[in-house]
Amino acid sequence: MDLHGAFHVYDTTLRDGAQQEGLNLSVADKLTIARQLDGLGVGYIEGGWPGANPKDTEFFRRAVDELDLRHAKLAAFGATRKAGVRAADDPQVAALRDSGAGVVTLVAKSHDRHVELALRTTLEENLEMIRDTVSHLRAEGQQVFLDAEHFFDGYRRNRDYALEVLRTAYDAGADVIALCDTNGGMLPPWVSDVVHDVIETTGVRVGIHCHNDTGCAVANTLAAVDAGATHVQGCINGDGERTGNADLITVVANLELKLEREVLPEGLLAESTRIAHAVADVTNFAPASRQPYVGTSAFAHKAGLHASAIKVDPNLYQHMDPVGVGNDMRLLVSDMAGRATIELKGRELGFDLSGDRELVTRVTARVKEMEQRGYTFEAADASFELMLVEEVEGRRPAYVDVESWRVITETLANRGVADEAVSEATVKLTAEGVRYVVTGEGNGPVNALDSALRTAIVQAFPEVAKFDLVDYKVRILDQGHGTDAITRVLIETSDGASSWVTVGVGHNVIEASWEALLDGLTYGLRRHHED
Repeated sequence: MDLHGAFHVYDTTLRDGAQQEGLNLSVADKLTIARQLDGLGVGYIEGGWPGANPKDTEFFRRAVDELDLRHAKLAAFGATRKAGVRAADDPQVAALRDSGAGVVTLVAKSHDRHVELALRTTLEENLEMIRDTVSHLRAEGQQVFLDAEHFFDGYRRNRDYALEVLRTAYDAGADVIALCDTNGGMLPPWVSDVVHDVIETTGVRVGIHCHNDTGCAVANTLAAVDAGATHVQGCINGDGERTGNADLITVVANLELKLEREVLPEGLLAESTRIAHAVADVTNFAPASRQPYVGTSAFAHKAGLHASAIKVDPNLYQHMDPVGVGNDMRLLVSDMAGRATIELKGRELGFDLSGDRELVTRVTARVKEMEQRGYTFEAADASFELMLVEEVEGRRPAYVDVESWRVITETLANRGVADEAVSEATVKLTAEGVRYVVTGEGNGPVNALDSALRTAIVQAFPEVAKFDLVDYKVRILDQGHGTDAITRVLIETSDGASSWVTVGVGHNVIEASWEALLDGLTYGLRRHHED
């Protein structure tokens, strides 16, 4: 076997990643994610366990006709045959054989106590189960990988037996033996030592599969590669049970950008950010903002000192050009911002402020003053842009003239606590020379206010019908004041193609919400009118 052949990038998001608490993928979801993974250029996509549950069986059935993979091979996951049954007669092995997948990844026990207590069989029978299943599937024309479950813990307890499991699978025809840190308790030096020993003692092609229980899944994976592993397993966005699996994008980005190992087809690493976010949309788990390489904060700069340096050379405070992973540098406007931050942020939004020192000073002072009152602009670029336009052009963008608004919430005293209160909002405004008086109802005062405001504005500006409120966050700022505390509201609005965030601050949640709602619609209208 050529231990120096093509490096394997193996994704297990659809199987191991799907075991994450609260994550539930339909067959259609799995097909969509598989296409995204193929777009990243991974070599193998583990689709699930056919025969173990109807959903995974259906996935493999549909994959034959619905997946046109350009880069990846589809792998079916399953266990070795049961004790006392020939592999050719085991129904679960038959499901793997008939799955249509060219690759089968078998999970096998490599920890002696797991063999005796979980499988309830002998150590010798476990070896025969591995030998029989691998050789049977190889004879049927399928490529076989073996996941040595609980390998590192088993190695510590009974090294000789753990290594014998690897030799048995290799001799039977397994192409790769993936050493699994199933409990996620390893540290990089320990992984390195074990992988070195495995390669020197057995000569098998080693893969690595790490969980993140010590926060070291990526580091452990890289340590294994440094020690000679040529097959890495992981999940997009680090999905997985407990604390997750090794984040596959972080692994491959480190391999390519830091260790100069070509592990993906040329140019596809630049798709990382888009694909990470696309998969997160399907799983309905928001991507972590501080996720390495692809997080929205991965290349975000807040301190004024950093911004001053970045103005001279972006690499002074960045470890790489974010374009390499499809991400962008972001300048965060906050009370920590200096003149350089404001100038760079203005440039990012299309305003050249470099020639107007007085304007930059004025905007910087205003930002600091407003943040002192509770506003935050680092998460509300749209509100900052509206303020910047006001300072540059001398007036704040406005498409309506608001006369008044009010909200009434009514609850009948004799109803049970389970009954919802009814909220009603009335908005009076003028748009395009026409006065509108509109009443809206909602399941709360903010919902009612949003409904009335949109209903009024859409009559003058039909494009508002495309706008949706997609996120709403409330924070009480000075909690010591109790119900009289200052409230900050962040609202994310989308037009279906992109989204933007606005901020409102007030002595009550409705007042703050009104400001953020109106700014959100104003920003959206300004963008559409400019387009």
